[in-house]
Amino acid sequence: MSKQDIFDFQSAMPIINEDTEFFPLMSQQDEEEMNNEETPDTLAILPLRNTVLFPGVVIPITVGRDKSIKLIKEAYKGNKIIGVVSQKDVSIEDPTFEQLNTVGTVANIIKLLQMPDGNTTVIIQGKQRFSLIEEVQNEPYIKAVVKKFEEQKHKADKEFKTLIASIREMSAQIIQLSPNIPSEASIALKNIESNSFLINFISSNMNAEMADKQKILEMDKLQERAQKVMELLMVELQMLELRNQIQSKVRTDLDKQQRDYFLNQQLKTIQEELGGNSADLEFDALQEKAKKKKWAQTVADHFDKELDKLGRMNPAAPDYSVQLNYLELLLDLPWSEFTKDNFDLKRAQRILDKDHFGLEKVKQRIIEYLAVLKLKRNMKAPILCLVGPPGVGKTSLGKSIAKALGRKYVRMALGGIRDEAEIRGHRKTYIGAMPGRIISSIKKAGADNPVFVLDEIDKVGTDHRGDPSSALLEVLDPEQNNAFYDHYVEVDYDLSNILFIATANSLSTIQPALLDRMEIIEVNGYTIEEKIEIAKKYLLPKQKENHGLQTKDISLKPALIEKVIEDYTRESGVRGLEKKIGSLVRGVATKIAMEETYEANLTNDDVERILGAPIFDKDLYEGNEVAGVVTGLAWTSVGGDILFIESSLSPGKGKLTLTGNLGDVMKESAVIALAYLRAHAAEFGIDYTLFDNWDVHVHVPAGATPKDGPSAGVTMLTALTSAFTQRKVKQHLAMTGEITLRGKVLPVGGIKEKILAAKRANIKEIILCKSNRKDILEIKESYIKDLTFHYVTEMSEVIELALTKNKVKKPLDLSIKIAPIVN
Repeated sequence: MSKQDIFDFQSAMPIINEDTEFFPLMSQQDEEEMNNEETPDTLAILPLRNTVLFPGVVIPITVGRDKSIKLIKEAYKGNKIIGVVSQKDVSIEDPTFEQLNTVGTVANIIKLLQMPDGNTTVIIQGKQRFSLIEEVQNEPYIKAVVKKFEEQKHKADKEFKTLIASIREMSAQIIQLSPNIPSEASIALKNIESNSFLINFISSNMNAEMADKQKILEMDKLQERAQKVMELLMVELQMLELRNQIQSKVRTDLDKQQRDYFLNQQLKTIQEELGGNSADLEFDALQEKAKKKKWAQTVADHFDKELDKLGRMNPAAPDYSVQLNYLELLLDLPWSEFTKDNFDLKRAQRILDKDHFGLEKVKQRIIEYLAVLKLKRNMKAPILCLVGPPGVGKTSLGKSIAKALGRKYVRMALGGIRDEAEIRGHRKTYIGAMPGRIISSIKKAGADNPVFVLDEIDKVGTDHRGDPSSALLEVLDPEQNNAFYDHYVEVDYDLSNILFIATANSLSTIQPALLDRMEIIEVNGYTIEEKIEIAKKYLLPKQKENHGLQTKDISLKPALIEKVIEDYTRESGVRGLEKKIGSLVRGVATKIAMEETYEANLTNDDVERILGAPIFDKDLYEGNEVAGVVTGLAWTSVGGDILFIESSLSPGKGKLTLTGNLGDVMKESAVIALAYLRAHAAEFGIDYTLFDNWDVHVHVPAGATPKDGPSAGVTMLTALTSAFTQRKVKQHLAMTGEITLRGKVLPVGGIKEKILAAKRANIKEIILCKSNRKDILEIKESYIKDLTFHYVTEMSEVIELALTKNKVKKPLDLSIKIAPIVN
């Protein structure tokens, strides 16, 4: 049914006069009287644009065209009878006679109304159908000769009665399903007696196309009209049922959304009354901040898209806060916001020299970078990796570089990280998602070009959650990190302006692909002289300040600092030295706090009183009193050190025993040394039968400490040769180098640390591979001025240089097979 049922179904009525208040339903008798009325030969024709008038039906019409208004007013003053015909094309404003349908309806004007908006509304009732014959007038409106439309008589058989009953029933269903038709209309339908009027009334009010209604009007058989109405009602009923099914499915969700909407509106009003920020204010604030960002267009488009998504969200929904946090992160990141670099190279050199003693290679590299940046103004930042033992100042060097450049400083500890998401972040769809630590650190720095220290990069782990070192490949590649992708941020971020400085104690545990992307700078240990200077310039003033002492309260002479270094520390760096100096300062602070007398210039006795007895005995490292004991040089995680390799012989069957918590590589070195010695026994004056009648035991002291590596090969060979020949090793001699089964000596690493360890142990001569000469040349001459270096390529050269000519007093006696006098 259409929405224009202004008069409901009671609009079907015979009209007596225009003052009738209630229109009764048309009866069979009323219809017969209406059909018997004479149809005028000529009628003024009113074109209808969007409806069809049926006999007996009352409809309101709003008249807007000038011709139509003039026609209505003249007819209303006369006999109030007009002809109503629908247009063929509804888009034509002023139709001609040929543009009208050929069948129309005689209409009686019931009432003429002037509406408040100035429009004219006329209420008309259809009477009889007619056919247009010819036009007799077209101005000021159309008049035409008409002929009464003859309807064929029909027989009310059983089939027709069933059809009418079905139409009534289907109309009642439509009334029940349609929300636009009042339920009282079903009562009116039941009370319509005339079958012809029932068909006309339903045809006028049903929701059908105008062409279909005109087609029904032009049918001369009532049964055909009823059949057509039945078909159209069937389509309308199906559409209503489908619409109601769809509405019933979504009604629950809509009701919940409306309820939530009203509650949120109330909540927003309450928040505004209490002075809180509503979602609208948050949205506006984000939009204003976005206008001030200097990001790329792609980032701006992405932000606008995500901001629109936030605007469509319910502020009470769980995802709202997630989306809000994401947008705030995008705004907090320093897109293309840089701090200004300070290109005063002399100032930078002064800052680096003031903050760190030594480290010349690192300082030189930083000054080179600044020089190129000053000239070019646009340069990809290098990826520096400082490698060296603990306590030499690798991490603190980052702060000095940031100060020298005038940049922000960020430090990220990588030790123990096992989850790739720590680097790349989580996708924000996950609960508790957050950006990676790279992006978080840049946000904290507030600039796009900080000095970024990746501390302990060699301590990165791997497990089932991914490989963080692989995630670092993109971060530390100057060719790729201009488009770093964080899973949380979801847009590329430029890291190419960041000066990355990685620190590591060892290169062996760093992934090769990651190592290849970095520029390796070795930061070696300090000599005793350097440690004394560092203690005087940095460590002692720092500890005084930390413990609240004045400069005059304590004084440490260089000789006293040297005693602390030699007797209480054994390290490449100065971290242990700083702790010992801190203990001395606390000892003085205790005296001052307890108001006891003390001497500001501490003595050796004061040091031993505060620190206790010396931990390390220097004399332990000075000489080899018996055959079979050799001093070797080793590299450890805390720097260089010396170790002793002891070998002894006992009667047996030539068995080799190795002790001292040795690794596989070190054990293999001992096996290679013994095999070489057996093969070349004659060259060294050894009776080959000794190898079958004496067991060999090789031990490396400090058995609780794991030891491994190939650099003890020459030391193993010298110890075994000394034991079998009973020739002692020279005093104050140490050695390092890898050996082969052919008798070659190969180069090893960690030379500077080993040399410094030898100097601390009062070693005077050092044997090492000829290929390691280049490493010695890189060491400051002042560090090695008291040392003598012997460069070798063959094992025989090592034996010749290391062993004395004299044997021990009681050499091995093969005849009685007594135990050797060796340790």
